[in-house]
Amino acid sequence: MSRTVSSWILSSARNSTVLQGKGRLYSICIPNRNKIKWKLVFSKTRLYPAGSCSLDNTFSLKKAFRHTSTEEEHFSFQLSPSQINDMLRAGELSHKILDLNGKNANSVLKFESNQLASNTPIEDRRSAATCLQTKGMMFGVFDGHAGSACAQAVSERLLHYIAVSLMSRQTLEEIELAVDCMKPVLPILQWHKHPNDVEYREITSQYFENLRVYWQHLLDLDTELGFSLEEAMICAFKRLDSDISLEVQAPQENELMRNIALQVAFSGATACVAHIDGVHLHVANTGDCRAILGVHEEDGTWSTLPLTRDHNAFDEFEIRRLKREHPRSEEKTLFVNDRLLGILMPSRAFGDVQLKWSKELQHSVLENSCDVESLNIYQYVPPNYHTPPYLTAEPEVTYHKLRSKDKFLVIASDGLWEMLSNEKVVKLVAGHLTELNMQKPQLAFEKPVNLGYMHSLLLQRKNRGIASLDQNIATHLIRHAIGSNEYGEVDQEKLAAMLTLPEDLARMYRDDITVTVVYFNSETIENYYRNNE
Repeated sequence: MSRTVSSWILSSARNSTVLQGKGRLYSICIPNRNKIKWKLVFSKTRLYPAGSCSLDNTFSLKKAFRHTSTEEEHFSFQLSPSQINDMLRAGELSHKILDLNGKNANSVLKFESNQLASNTPIEDRRSAATCLQTKGMMFGVFDGHAGSACAQAVSERLLHYIAVSLMSRQTLEEIELAVDCMKPVLPILQWHKHPNDVEYREITSQYFENLRVYWQHLLDLDTELGFSLEEAMICAFKRLDSDISLEVQAPQENELMRNIALQVAFSGATACVAHIDGVHLHVANTGDCRAILGVHEEDGTWSTLPLTRDHNAFDEFEIRRLKREHPRSEEKTLFVNDRLLGILMPSRAFGDVQLKWSKELQHSVLENSCDVESLNIYQYVPPNYHTPPYLTAEPEVTYHKLRSKDKFLVIASDGLWEMLSNEKVVKLVAGHLTELNMQKPQLAFEKPVNLGYMHSLLLQRKNRGIASLDQNIATHLIRHAIGSNEYGEVDQEKLAAMLTLPEDLARMYRDDITVTVVYFNSETIENYYRNNE
């Protein structure tokens, strides 16, 4: 990035204004390539009593080289390559599925994930887990807004709700009996977490109690067949959102738990969750996170298969859905400036009760739960608010039967998709696969690579201007998302500038980015079709 561009960034930031509302901050517009996006942001006023823990202290990426304000006198966009790598790789997570005696029956070979913050703290969350009482693995990406509280809660809880929805009646009865007799409960999920991922332990017991109420409800349904996977995902999404709404209305044990419930309910989060069981892939999506498949065609080319739709004002199906749910008199005010009620970009989300509750319920809950300072933050009724709810957490579920040519799944928050197209993402992952030779890792043992070959490869990379390759594909995608120039090549100066943007400026140029890439085991998928012909 040239000195002229760097100077322009600083100058534009220092001359910009932030519009202040009643206890809230309305961000200025964010230029993101082909569209302008606005975000509603809560005031950063702390709601926690002294000495307590805040959700804002959860997972935070390294920012040792990041400026805190555009008002700093000595402002520099300079970073060394190692500093760039440290910042980009701080949130890396990878997990390879164990291959027992060469007989890995899991269709998932491995997954790789990473996050990069724009907001401070990051508002995105991610989850990955193996189901222990049912079959399959689950992967989720959650994009928070108005704070990280809702995304944090959903990332901790949603996979449990889905897993419980899939359990047999017998398993649910065994778990209920164990809890009732105060015996150890069968583990439901095996989590795959980053070391910096944290749980909100102060409220874990309440979350478990509400999960128990949910499985008791499932037992009361008295259905032997249970849910289909699609039904289970839809039911889990809706039930968790209902619980989030009810928890803030119920009396809480202490001020900390009350404040957590308020933050979770009045912030929001979109969610995209994939469930993979053998060749059966289900993706449930609420909001504007996105999931795509990378497909290696027989002719050697790569294609993209979208598995989700972005739920926002640019989607005709969403516009028609909302028009059906509200009077004709509101047609012109449902979306204002491409935002729901002129406020929110996604048209589906968890939390955001100020777009779901009646005015009377909002007033009653806040009057009984908040002090004056908190009331100023949460008490807000959007314009043209006549027939709530305007927002839903109900997901759209897509089913896809995996084929041997389906090589990988990419799930990411909209921070990635604002920078890279679906096709570009698949091209980058496919190129990374080819260069690392990940499709046939056993070749490394059959044909050992000698030092001469390695030296030749390094020279080729140097001649092409390519730095040492990121081992984690999610990092590779993030590097290209924020550092690519108009030719699609990573510009080191631009990359350094985007990483060092101060907290009061970064959100104007990029959003939080969370990426999870799941690689499929083609041999396992081929064996499935071979054995079921």
